[in-house]
Amino acid sequence: MNFFRTQYVAYVTMMRREYIRIVRIWAQTLLPPLITTGLYFLIFGQLIGSQVGGVAGFSYMQYIAPGLILMSLATAAFTNVVFSFYFSKFQRSLEEVLVAPVHPFTIVLGFVSGGVIRALLVTLLSILMMLLFIPLSVASLSAVVFFSLGTALLFSLGGMINAIYANKIDSLSIFSTFILTPLTYFGGVFYSLSLLPEFWQKLSYLNPVMYLINGFRYGFLGVSDVSIWVCASVLSGLIIAAVLWLLVLFKQGRGLKI
Repeated sequence: MNFFRTQYVAYVTMMRREYIRIVRIWAQTLLPPLITTGLYFLIFGQLIGSQVGGVAGFSYMQYIAPGLILMSLATAAFTNVVFSFYFSKFQRSLEEVLVAPVHPFTIVLGFVSGGVIRALLVTLLSILMMLLFIPLSVASLSAVVFFSLGTALLFSLGGMINAIYANKIDSLSIFSTFILTPLTYFGGVFYSLSLLPEFWQKLSYLNPVMYLINGFRYGFLGVSDVSIWVCASVLSGLIIAAVLWLLVLFKQGRGLKI
């Protein structure tokens, strides 16, 4: 009983610290992704979209809106955890947590929850921004909730893995710049896979982000280039793999100190 109480207190403390940090510096954590999303809507949706025909029976702005929101969500989750965890290592505060009777899963859950909270706040603000350009349309609320929470969780876990392997602050942006950003842009945010040549369609199926974007788009518009169940299965599998990877890293003690 004392073990579970200890884990609960540790988790709530870590999550509360993350929430306070996010809200206290809201101009850095919440405002930039909102401005970026607004510019995407204005440039790609309003200006370029007016010159592009409809996609899958929707206007171009309606079609790209879910993908733009998911981009902001994923970036917020990843960025929050990667910097928070790295600076905990840098400031040696993580060492105090490691010597305490706190299970590695609790530590992972505490940092990841901060990323999920920030991602969901950014998502809500992005949806409000979307309402300035197009009306809100939700085809499947359960799909929206599942892929919002799942994507936030996955990229929070990814941010933590990146922070563990990072030995210096310059390493924090390598994954997001050279892997995350290309996968996102080639994941079908701005186009439907049906518009691609057959070779590029098959190549796109190797991109895991494509399944997340299509699942999220299905929640809003009810259309997807891939079966919604396949999208959900890929997301679930990636989350399980990331959690197991993190627990192994904690057990090995790898990258927990600078």
